[in-house]
Amino acid sequence: MTGQNLASVAKAMVAPGKGILAADESSPTIKKRFDSIGTESTKDQRRVYREMLFTTPGAAEFISGVILFDETLRQVTADGTPFPQYLATQGMLPGIKVDTGAKPLAGFPGEKVTEGLDGLRERLAEYCELGAKFAKWRAVIVIGDELPTEFCIHANAHALARYAALCQEAGIVPIVEPEVLMDGAHTIERCASVTAATLDEVFVALVNHRVDLGGIVLKPNMVISGTECPERAEVEEVAEVTVACLTAHVPKAVPGIAFLSGGQSAEEATAHLSAMNRLGPHP
Repeated sequence: MTGQNLASVAKAMVAPGKGILAADESSPTIKKRFDSIGTESTKDQRRVYREMLFTTPGAAEFISGVILFDETLRQVTADGTPFPQYLATQGMLPGIKVDTGAKPLAGFPGEKVTEGLDGLRERLAEYCELGAKFAKWRAVIVIGDELPTEFCIHANAHALARYAALCQEAGIVPIVEPEVLMDGAHTIERCASVTAATLDEVFVALVNHRVDLGGIVLKPNMVISGTECPERAEVEEVAEVTVACLTAHVPKAVPGIAFLSGGQSAEEATAHLSAMNRLGPHP
């Protein structure tokens, strides 16, 4: 896929009025969800559940793309249509989660680095053949008394950039997802400074790896108080600080931003997003 095609896919992913559906739960995660309703997590049950999501009438009116798990990318609808093909015919872009999870960063207690680069080039080539148009890789940054360290931010930014470069080489749009976690007692100001530092490092790494910024989608955290902060910022402040942080630290070449909820309730995340949109127009 050329740079122009990557850019068109990235823009379609962040089309106005639409969002990206994350249907990429790992097998252990979806088992917990099934356990909560007394349903056994079998391969076919997972297929039926995801088909129910994808075939919802009118879904494409609100969903631009769907992030799939490796298993789901290879599954089919009841009539035998591969999920990626079905989604594409409905006007929803099929995507794929490609990282293998955040693991402890050796030598840095309390911090993590995301793994999955080994064999990624070959996996991306296969995913492209199966119909994937975009991919996702999530990095996590923890805020603590002396965390994050500069090295942790650097290590995760470097991995994100290597992943993004490999995606674009394969003709796949990378979702770049650096998540500053909301766990902890930190203030919104502390979250803003860590988010800014993380974004700066990520974009330096992306540029150094010659990633086309017009062919990515950024998926960041909102700038928000820690869950244990005694005085949590109100909705309007979260919106204002988040927009200010992203405007100052995200290059204008990036086609758009798809927020992650980061553990917020659906109501809280929606209220924040609504308030941000009222502050527009944005880049």
